Amino acid sequence: MSTHFQCTSAGTPRCLEISFASDPAGQLGAQLNTCDKGQMSEMFCPGYAAIGRLIEGDTVARKAGVAVGDFIVAVNDVGFRRFAPDDKEEGVADTDADVSAEEAALRRKIKSKVVPTGQPGEAYGALLGSIKSIKGAADPANPLALSLERHGWNARANSWPRFLVARDGDVPAAMQMLQTHEEWKEKTFPINTSDPLIKMVMASRAVSEVSGRGSGHPTLCVNFSALQRLEDADGSHVADAFVMLVETALARAVVGGDPRTPRLCQLIDLTGVGISSKLRIDVLKTVYGRFEPNYPETLEKMVLYPVSRYLASTCNMLLSFVNEKTKNKFVITDSLPTVCKELGWDPAVVEAAGGVSEYIEASSIGEGGS
Repeated sequence: MSTHFQCTSAGTPRCLEISFASDPAGQLGAQLNTCDKGQMSEMFCPGYAAIGRLIEGDTVARKAGVAVGDFIVAVNDVGFRRFAPDDKEEGVADTDADVSAEEAALRRKIKSKVVPTGQPGEAYGALLGSIKSIKGAADPANPLALSLERHGWNARANSWPRFLVARDGDVPAAMQMLQTHEEWKEKTFPINTSDPLIKMVMASRAVSEVSGRGSGHPTLCVNFSALQRLEDADGSHVADAFVMLVETALARAVVGGDPRTPRLCQLIDLTGVGISSKLRIDVLKTVYGRFEPNYPETLEKMVLYPVSRYLASTCNMLLSFVNEKTKNKFVITDSLPTVCKELGWDPAVVEAAGGVSEYIEASSIGEGGS
């Protein structure tokens, strides 16, 4: 078993090749989304069209393993790219082993062809026109073939729009945020899971993921009472454990969904914790300092429970380090039905477990998200 936790978002795009040779009249079986609207959020999309939805049935796309978010980057080995691939050798395989080096180089160049961005929709229209032309010709010697790239949920192609939203469309600020995040990734991963203090945090269930997706999103929990008892572990150990859970949960969240919009919920369980207690707000501040700048726009909501109406303002004050965007996603409540409604839990099941803390304990996914 590995003792090092790696980032769950692939750094190198995966290439897929789809041939219609066996079914020239077949349909792809997918709805395309344009990435050619002239928006700044598209600047890291490698192509001008992406898979937006897979149609049900035994389709070409499903047989080929196509997923939502895959980008079409070439049609019949002619590139329709926004920019050249980082590695021009990547995904440009030679089908004929006898071709010369010059011929191989030419094929790579054509398949990596960049189509300059013109008027919004122009490149996307040209790509669709090429597909329709080849399909319409119905030439058995030249069947339609599509080349696609799949980028990880946290690769620039998919994460950039989230960073841009986090900085309210300010491109220089968003770019600085993204670059800082990428530097943080280089320094942070892999995380040494054999560290005894990280193992202690995971074993204590001070941070954990609850199984199931009642709300449609994974839910991560911070058990504040357990956190208070972790005297040896400091904020960095808790933050490392939390980052591993976030990475695992967000990777799971995009399975079958859009890699640009991974979401998760968080529950701060304050059961048995009084405001007069020695609160480890410093630990929460460290955890938040890792999460907010590195996983922007991935928080669906944060539920704090149980917090009475009288203590809600005090709670807000203690969490003054949280930015306003995140605060707007707070649900501060002492109502169990509200917690269950917000997180999509069955109140009867939670009550049968003995309460929120007991339900989390019984439903927690194993260490490392296994």
